[in-house]
Amino acid sequence: MKIATEGQLLRIFIGEDSRYEGKPLYEWLVLEAKAQGMSGATVLQGMMGFGARSRIHTAKILRLSLDLPVIIEIVDSPDKIAAFLEHIEGVIDGGLVTLERAEVKIYRADKR
Repeated sequence: MKIATEGQLLRIFIGEDSRYEGKPLYEWLVLEAKAQGMSGATVLQGMMGFGARSRIHTAKILRLSLDLPVIIEIVDSPDKIAAFLEHIEGVIDGGLVTLERAEVKIYRADKR
């Protein structure tokens, strides 16, 4: 798969407890990105954070919350990102979605 040099970085910030269609929302989003032919997706789990409700979520031993922050990152062309956003907009009940310009320098599969 080829990706344009000038792309966009889509970041979706949600809680790990967010669900859709019976599965974790982050998992559903990654599977949808693959089904939509996106160039790739990565899920990152945060150790600590807070969102619109200002409630602290942390991975410390004495947990204040089990709903740790999760970030899904996708880089692709602006057109594909826009189509994907339209597809998922109604699914994200709570969280934050951001877009940034991304200059793609290298995008290739390893040689295995």
